[in-house]
Amino acid sequence: METITPNIEIRSVVAQCLRTLTTSAENKDVITALQTLQSYLDEGSDSRIPSVQRAEFRRVHFTRTLRFLVSNIQADWVHSLKAQQRKELWDGLFLKGPADQTLLVLMEGIGELRPSINLDHLISITERFLQNGGLAELLWSYCLETGPSDSPQLRETLQGRIVGLPDLLANKLQLNNKPLFLPQQYYPLLATEILSALENVCQALRNGTDCSLTFVAQVLGKVCVQGQSALVFSEMAPRLSIHTRSDMVWQRVCWKLLQDVPQRCMESVLTGLVQSVSRPDILGRIIGNIVLTNKKAQFVITHKLLLLQYKYETRVLRVLLGYLAADRERRPLLIQVLRAVSQAWANPSAVKHTPIEQQLYVSKALLLSVNLLDDSELHQLQSDLLQCMLGGMQSHLDSSVVRIRHMGMVVGECLSSRMDISETKLKFEYDQDDETRELLSLMTAHSDDESDPEPVSRSESPKVTNEIPPPVPNKLPQNNLSRQPDPDLDSDDELTPYDMSDDQEMSAASPPRYLRDCLETLISSEDPMRVELSLIAAEDLVRKNVFAAREISVELTKVLLHMENKYNLNNFLVLRQATMVALTVIDCIPVTQYLTTEFYSLNYSLRQRLDMLEVLVFAARELSSPVSEKRDPSVGVAATGSSGLSPYVNDKPVDWRQEVEKRIQSKTRRLRKGVTQPAPEATPNRYAPVAGHFFFPLLRNYDRPQVTFDLLGSDHLVLGRLIHTLGVFMHLAVNAPVATQMGRALLDFVWSVRYHVDQTVRRGVLFAVCSLLMSVNSQNLLADFGDQLFETRSWLAGRPLTLGNKNSFLQHNGMWLKQTLMEIVEIWPFKVWCCWIRV
Repeated sequence: METITPNIEIRSVVAQCLRTLTTSAENKDVITALQTLQSYLDEGSDSRIPSVQRAEFRRVHFTRTLRFLVSNIQADWVHSLKAQQRKELWDGLFLKGPADQTLLVLMEGIGELRPSINLDHLISITERFLQNGGLAELLWSYCLETGPSDSPQLRETLQGRIVGLPDLLANKLQLNNKPLFLPQQYYPLLATEILSALENVCQALRNGTDCSLTFVAQVLGKVCVQGQSALVFSEMAPRLSIHTRSDMVWQRVCWKLLQDVPQRCMESVLTGLVQSVSRPDILGRIIGNIVLTNKKAQFVITHKLLLLQYKYETRVLRVLLGYLAADRERRPLLIQVLRAVSQAWANPSAVKHTPIEQQLYVSKALLLSVNLLDDSELHQLQSDLLQCMLGGMQSHLDSSVVRIRHMGMVVGECLSSRMDISETKLKFEYDQDDETRELLSLMTAHSDDESDPEPVSRSESPKVTNEIPPPVPNKLPQNNLSRQPDPDLDSDDELTPYDMSDDQEMSAASPPRYLRDCLETLISSEDPMRVELSLIAAEDLVRKNVFAAREISVELTKVLLHMENKYNLNNFLVLRQATMVALTVIDCIPVTQYLTTEFYSLNYSLRQRLDMLEVLVFAARELSSPVSEKRDPSVGVAATGSSGLSPYVNDKPVDWRQEVEKRIQSKTRRLRKGVTQPAPEATPNRYAPVAGHFFFPLLRNYDRPQVTFDLLGSDHLVLGRLIHTLGVFMHLAVNAPVATQMGRALLDFVWSVRYHVDQTVRRGVLFAVCSLLMSVNSQNLLADFGDQLFETRSWLAGRPLTLGNKNSFLQHNGMWLKQTLMEIVEIWPFKVWCCWIRV
């Protein structure tokens, strides 16, 4: 019962803190809850939380707490914290807890979030996690194995996050990736963290504490398998060479590390290590006699790197063969390698069918191996080498390739001089080049006087950081430094007060830089300042981030349509409408389909239906207008956040040719000028291809009355606005291919309401008919609208009994109708109208 009570207590405390963060609106309560959660992560004797509860919180409740923070990163209580408070309390929960859980939750949150300020926040925490040695702490925790045994699946997932972090973040951030997450910086950092963990292991072993290197070896193997062995061992090999020079504990740790590398990763690890070391003794100190205990390592070193692959430098061959010859237990493998290499070099089929580069590589391996033999081993292999020399020279000299013949001659000379048969040496005549000189140099003893580099301590090693160093202040002149200020001149009474009447109070919240931040703020935020800033920035973000706007266009339109001005914001309706218009222009078809469908849906007020029509009208007008300003869709939001100041006029560079031309034009007198302005450039009509999406869905369900909406009944205002909107769509579709179909559908719709009792509806009908007559091609007008035009003529002529009883429609609108018809007569051919119009 004593062990259950602390678990119940800490569970209730954590639940109460999370409940407070969810429901409380007081900044003081939020800070208290975060401080309570962070107290369970404080280490040391001064912590007021018992160690049992701290361990239970880390084991059970830490991941749950971090996931809660990530899921509520957009909440108002997070943004109400000051920058320093957020860094200490919110970010501190990530950086003080178990490193493995922190990394998993951060990578999970980054994978779920879209580009937003919240994603930038998690990215900054991940940067601090890496810079503060989080990976070293993670690796060291698995070396101790003090916690409960986890599942192999969890370890595999964690190793994948550690090794694949650059790829995961590059896919997520794309062009906005951070320098720390690039492979050129991340994998050397990972190698430094592995060395730090190994250093802790060595210290623990000296103190009598058992450690495990399985997790570190698996991480190292996975990194090398993914092709990053060069970056890792370029950092690790020099440090391991120094540490293993005189420290036996470091040697045993390195040997154990290589033994624990998975078999599928052994080739990648050994290949990267062999290419990074400079001398055979260094390789021997690091890997020990693993070539004798591990079959995979033996195959890679004695066969694959010597006979199957030939892309390595001569230095790699010296390191491999010197490593085999350096120890008495490994020398039998050197003799085995020599026999295999001599057979491959003397094989006639190999001379004919293998690349010249591979034959050169095998020749180097043969000469280096022979040079490493002592007299007794040479006497033991004399018959094999003599057979190799005679058969191989014959095959090489019979070749038609000059390089192969020279290769056989050089190897034959070197073998005969090394074996010293009957004190006779072979000598051939050939032109020496770089290849032959290199082969001849392999028979001389190679002395490497290269000294190991000095070790670099962790405290002195350069840290990868993205911080910009502070600018160095300019040095003042010597006379200014020596000059002392006069105390009589230091009087505040003579200073003129600065005019601060036009100063504005700086906002505590910053405007959003991502469109998804605007969406989340408008959905969930209760802060009036954040909502207003999101509304102000929404339209500009939509137009500058085309791809991001198309992803959430319908969702953002839905939120804006249902949004109410509950905070009494200035220009609320204007900002909301401008954003919806921008969304309709950017992602025309989906947004238009949503608005036209929702126009006849239930549970909408008349104001919302009128807003839909206004948004569609403004969007159609913008699409039909020529593009006056070319926008680059690829320009991101980062460019808007750099500075809000407009450039000074004099800072704009002016080409000298333009300046000279301007002066010539100002001093030149011309008697006659031609066209002073260039003709306007023709641009495609963006509205014509999508005109049907604006027009036809609005005619779909107009005759179906709803519970809250009766278009042909009592809702006269919406009907008149709908007819006017359709007339606008018809007018903007001039010369469009779909204009004829739109005109026929519009005439059928308005013909049934041309004698409506409401004057607004009748005016809308007249506007729609005039838009039809002005938009449809005159050549097709009589052919497509023959019967309807004659009925329209009678209706336009007007009869008081049919147009209205109280106030004659023509009496009130006769002048406007006459002017409209006169404009139509001027535009269209006179013969077409004279045959049927009589005003």
